[in-house]
This record gives sequence, C-alpha cells and structure tokens, in this order.
Amino acid sequence: MDNPVVARIVEVCAARGLATLRFNFRGVGASTGRHEGGRGEQDDIRASLALLEETLGGGARLALAGYSFGAAVAAAVAATSPVAGLAVVAPPLRITEMQLPTGIAGPVLVVVGAEDQYCPPAALETMHAQLPSATVVVVEGTDHFFFGSLAALGDAVGSWADAMLAA
Repeated sequence: MDNPVVARIVEVCAARGLATLRFNFRGVGASTGRHEGGRGEQDDIRASLALLEETLGGGARLALAGYSFGAAVAAAVAATSPVAGLAVVAPPLRITEMQLPTGIAGPVLVVVGAEDQYCPPAALETMHAQLPSATVVVVEGTDHFFFGSLAALGDAVGSWADAMLAA
C-alpha cells in the first residue's frame, strides 16, 4: 500500500474529493494471513468494499483501482461485484490470466508503461478487445514500475476519476 504507484493513484483520487481506501493484501507488510494467489485477496477487496459502503452510506458509488497483482484481483472482483468504475494499472498479463469484467456502467481505464515487462503489447491488445469500452493509456518511456512517470500515470488516473465524478 506504500508503493509509489498505489500512493499516486490514491493522491490523484483524493485530490478530486473521492473517498479512498488502500490496504495491504493478506500476508503483505504487517497484514496477517498468507498470500492465496488471488482467491483470498478477492475477499480482502470485497471486505473493503463493504466497509466503504457502510462508512459512506448505502447509496455510495464504489469503484476499484489496482496495480499489478492488485489490478488482476480488482478486475476479478469487478467481474462478480457491481462497481461504478475500474482502473487497472500495469496488469501482469505475462504471468497471470485475468478474469475481465463485463457490464461496468462507469469508466474503465487500463494504464501500462510502453516497456512493461509484465504486459506484452499482444496481451494488452487481446485485453482491450475483451474490454472494448476501456480507455487504454500507454505511457511512453517507462516500464511496469512507472519510475520517472508518476505524473503521466496521475494524468491518466485523474481523467478516469473525473469521468467517475461526471457519471
């Protein structure tokens, strides 16, 4: 949750007045539990959504954003839970199959670095074909970790957050 990419996503959304919640998955940092390959981590996201809904009120529109492994887990949850938007940052398509959502009513964003070693261009094209309504942003001059390109990442996420607010 302290990764610079995650922190940038939260910073951009919070600056627009969106309530945000970031957390470590089970077994990461000081979190209890053990890594479960994405299955248990989906429960972590669902529990976080329930907490946000309880905190913000039942009528709150909730969206998900995830980075790398978190992007794959967020997409899987969005495929089975109603969310108002989804931002997938640096999906690790080379090393994992992603369950992709259909029918998200709000904006869907996919952001990758042009040299992302975990998201080859062919896999990204396939993903976009399966999510044709998604806005795909390829950030030139960076890889999976967005070193030196957090501003460009923030611009893409900011446009997505603005679309969330407008919806």
